[in-house]
Amino acid sequence: MLKLSFPVSAESMSPKQRWTALVVLSVSLLVVMMDMTILIMALPDLVKDLGTTSVQQLWIVDIYSLILAGMLIPMSALADRWGRKRVLLTGFAIFGLISLLVTFVDSSAQVIALRALLGAAGAMIMPTTLSMLRTIFQNPKERATALAVWSAVSAAGAIIGPIVGGALLEYFAWQATFLINVPFAALAVLAGVFLLPEARNANAARWDMLATVLSMAGMVA
Repeated sequence: MLKLSFPVSAESMSPKQRWTALVVLSVSLLVVMMDMTILIMALPDLVKDLGTTSVQQLWIVDIYSLILAGMLIPMSALADRWGRKRVLLTGFAIFGLISLLVTFVDSSAQVIALRALLGAAGAMIMPTTLSMLRTIFQNPKERATALAVWSAVSAAGAIIGPIVGGALLEYFAWQATFLINVPFAALAVLAGVFLLPEARNANAARWDMLATVLSMAGMVA
């Protein structure tokens, strides 16, 4: 009979489980960072298909990063309280669902709205991958290696975004730059359920709503 093993805590994870978790978290981060730039190559097709104006093109590209940056701190605080694994997997479920909705859009405004929602979902994923690494890797040497991989993937994601976008447009319509997120999101949720331990801050301070709003405004500005 097949027996499934769920890591209930970071301390109970084997070395193989830890490094496999690093792969899952790194791929999660790669998809989020790649989405910052993947649409650049698709803009000519968007203009042709939806009549997108120059201002709308700027919003389509930039709204993702603006929302992502603005919500990083609040989503980190939410993860500390609600559970980092739970926030990460919820973020990826939303990320995949929103990406799938691109098949129903018929205007530039709807594309902008989807990009904004993807930014919010990305904010649930990006900081949580980092905090999960710090939880999973207790050994300082292993943690340093894991953080180095995280940093390299973060930098590489934005760089390869246009390359991946251009490759997709060779064979598919511009919607493929959204739909490519769906299988990655599904795999991340499935792998995360089995591989990642839950973690939260048991001594989290009371939520400061004013500070949250000010942090969001400051990051977006």
